Amino acid sequence: MNYSIDTLPSFDKKVKKLAKKYKSLKSDLRELVKELMQNPTVGADLGNGVRKVRMAISDKGKGKSHGARVITYTTIISVEEGIITLLAIYDKAEQNTITEKEISLLLKEI
Repeated sequence: MNYSIDTLPSFDKKVKKLAKKYKSLKSDLRELVKELMQNPTVGADLGNGVRKVRMAISDKGKGKSHGARVITYTTIISVEEGIITLLAIYDKAEQNTITEKEISLLLKEI
């Protein structure tokens, strides 16, 4: 199956902010995107096509459990095609979890 990756403007803004703090973030995110392209079902299923994916931040040196969380939404267009939208990213040290209300608001931005 062929997947394309899309991002919300709020996601891009947060990546820019986190990248100032963690220089490795952009390369770590590129690795995650490669993984998502191969396996879009990676991460915890939050229902309705939304998933929470753990991502290590190399600069932290502590692995996935202390890294970032990326919220994704997968849209299946056809049997052979889909879109993975990166909705949100947050540092686990700054935010413990994301609420259903926050996810609903992000989905409305698509």
